Amino acid sequence: MKDALKSLGKEGIKVSSAGVSAIDGFRPTQETIEAMKREGVDVSGLQSRSLTDEMIRDSDLILVMAAHHMDDIIKRVPQAASKTHILKQYGRRDDLRAREDLDISDPIGKLVEVYEYTLGEIKREVNRIARIL
Repeated sequence: MKDALKSLGKEGIKVSSAGVSAIDGFRPTQETIEAMKREGVDVSGLQSRSLTDEMIRDSDLILVMAAHHMDDIIKRVPQAASKTHILKQYGRRDDLRAREDLDISDPIGKLVEVYEYTLGEIKREVNRIARIL
């Protein structure tokens, strides 16, 4: 995933993260730090930030983990509907995911193994999307 994000940066694509329901200033959980450390990424100094309507309007593409995130964004900024997509669905034909759950579950409060599983899901999708972009 680190390599995919670096390659996007070389292509002039700015990648940022914010939470639909996040509160500004929280540090990553110990499980997040541990899972990301195994990927060679130190996130211990990062802090959460809440997604703002301005961020939504200024973004060219918004990828979310779950359908309810997409619904919230579109409710807040209806003009964002065409640029807001579920991560697992973006760039795929609709029939490829018709029977699969498109949401990536939030691992908060669960064991580090759940964080690692979630990281694997996100990593696969980010790598796939990096090739598309």
